[in-house]
This record gives sequence, C-alpha cells and structure tokens, in this order.
Amino acid sequence: MHVFYSKRELESHLQKERNKNRTVGLVPTMGALHQGHLSLVKKAIAQTNIVVVSVFVNPTQFDQKEDLEKYPRNLQRDLDLLNEVNPNIVVFAPSADEIYSGNVNSKSYDFDGLDKVMEGEFRTGHFDGVGTIVELFLRTVHPDKAYFGEKDFQQLQIIKKLVEKRQLPYEIIGCPIEREANGLAMSSRNERLPKTTRNEAGFIHSTLVTAKSKFGTESAKEIKDWVKSEFAKNSVFELEYFEITDESTLTPMLKKQANQKYRAFIAVYADGVRLIDNLRLN
Repeated sequence: MHVFYSKRELESHLQKERNKNRTVGLVPTMGALHQGHLSLVKKAIAQTNIVVVSVFVNPTQFDQKEDLEKYPRNLQRDLDLLNEVNPNIVVFAPSADEIYSGNVNSKSYDFDGLDKVMEGEFRTGHFDGVGTIVELFLRTVHPDKAYFGEKDFQQLQIIKKLVEKRQLPYEIIGCPIEREANGLAMSSRNERLPKTTRNEAGFIHSTLVTAKSKFGTESAKEIKDWVKSEFAKNSVFELEYFEITDESTLTPMLKKQANQKYRAFIAVYADGVRLIDNLRLN
C-alpha cells in the first residue's frame, strides 16, 4: 500500500499513473474508518483505476474544540482496513500544516444559501471549513471522480455547489447511507456511544421511517410536531432539530409541490455525542 504524507510526493505518484491513462478516484475521510467509508472505497475501486483515500481530521470544520480533541484517530487501524479491501489503495495522510501550507484557516464561500440552514445554523463556520478542505484535496488529487456519503447530505449538496461555482472539472458521486443492524447511520462518532445507547439509537432512524409514512397524509408542521413529541418522551436522546426540506435547495417545505423531491433531516445528542441522519420522503 502506498501511504503519502506530502502533497508533492502524492502529486508525483499520481502523475505517473495518469501518464498510463489511468483514472483516479478520491474518497475524502477523517479516519476512524467503518463499513460506510469502505462502501465508498469499493464503489471508487469499481469505477476508477487508482483510488486515493485521504485520512485527515480537519480542524477548520469543528466549531467546538472539545469535539475536535475527542474525534477518534487510529491511522494504523485505518490502513489495515483499507489493505484488506485492496492493497493497491493510495492513502494520503497529511498534517494540517502540510495540506494548508502553514495557513490553517478557512476560506469564505457563497453556497447560495445551502449552508445557512440545519447544520449551518447550529455549527458556525462549519461549511466554510468543509469547503476549504475539500477544495484543497480536489486541487491536490485532481480526481476524475470523488465520492461522498449521503449521511452528510447537506454537505454533499454544498460540495456539488462548490464544484459548480468554482468550475472544477471533477465529478461528485453521492453514495447511499450504510446502516448498523438497528438502522443507526454508520458514523465514526458511534464509537463514542456507550453500548446501551448505541443499541437504542435505532430510535433515530425508526422515527425518520415513521415520518416518511406520515408524509403522504400529514403536513410538514404536523410531522415536525409529532417528532418533537416522540423525543420529548425519550430521556436518552435530545433532539436538536428536525426539518423537512426540498432536496435540491434545502429550503424548508411549506407546502408540498408536485414533482419535487423532499428529504427529512435530523440531529440528535446522545450522551454528549452528536448524531445526524436523513431520509428521502418521496
């Protein structure tokens, strides 16, 4: 397995591969890999010749220092998991100074309002940090295709907007959410949950599933009120937000429109761990 820590060495290696007319896929991660990440890697392997997996905990997208410090890190375990999938995967694991060229700060972006709702409302500066690091990785790797999970669906839409507005020649591929047996969306943060809480966390997804069943006959307000009441009765999980939005613009649904796709989004705290999920409703 090729593991690179510097941009220059990675770029040199990839140029040699491109000279052989090989296509490149990129899977950006913050490490602490799980089956959700590996599903992205497998899709990239199926669609491109060379797959680059970045492993980097990005400091500029954390609005709380404590969350950054607690984020799980185990590069050797990540390398072992990737090696089991395919020993020819290229891993890029730079330091913050290396990838940011010594200036560890976010750029400021205009995402046409996609960043002002939900996660953007509750996590100040988060999407500027995401946009900055994703643009850096795209411009370093120059992938033919880059793969992102739909668990972070708002992030996926923002990255597509970034590529569109910056006129970057990279195809962004969204991949379905991988779930644990109880329906909990796979996330590196799940490792921080006590076992009992993790077992009970299927409640989040089951709430979304029931909200979907109500979508055909009830208004957005009625569904939101029902979700709030369900969480009010649950002492384990604290609801931060539940929203139903237009899938493309992420604007809250006021009145259902024909031929529009809608999606439900949720953010929950459990034992101090923040969990997010979403589900298409129609």
